[in-house]
Amino acid sequence: MSSGLNAALGFRLDEADADRVVLSWTVGPHHLQPYGIVHGGVYCSAVEGSASIGAALWFGDRGQVVGVSNHTNFLRAVREGDLVATATPIHRGRSQQLWLVEVSDDSGRVVARGEVRLQNLTGSSRSASGQDRPQ
Repeated sequence: MSSGLNAALGFRLDEADADRVVLSWTVGPHHLQPYGIVHGGVYCSAVEGSASIGAALWFGDRGQVVGVSNHTNFLRAVREGDLVATATPIHRGRSQQLWLVEVSDDSGRVVARGEVRLQNLTGSSRSASGQDRPQ
């Protein structure tokens, strides 16, 4: 969480294991779109980031996971406060995983909800150049 987009957005990793991941952040000016509410891309990033961490922890040393689909719905406008994204698995199979993520405000209300589908990549899923290839 100390580099890349997650760091730029100020996400904190509060809990992480193969069955549950919790990210949190405090809403700041850099999270807002022009109308003064949290930008949908922030929610999408929290949804994908938390699901990816959990999926990777579950898949472990069998390979890598990559997101292939992110469907995030925005339910309530937020202008300030703390937000928490909680990811839990819906399905974990041989080749793909599906995770549910709910984002709640500091009153416990769900403000966004998303599902992320991830591809499990094993050694045979990688090209000779070492680059991941789509399945």
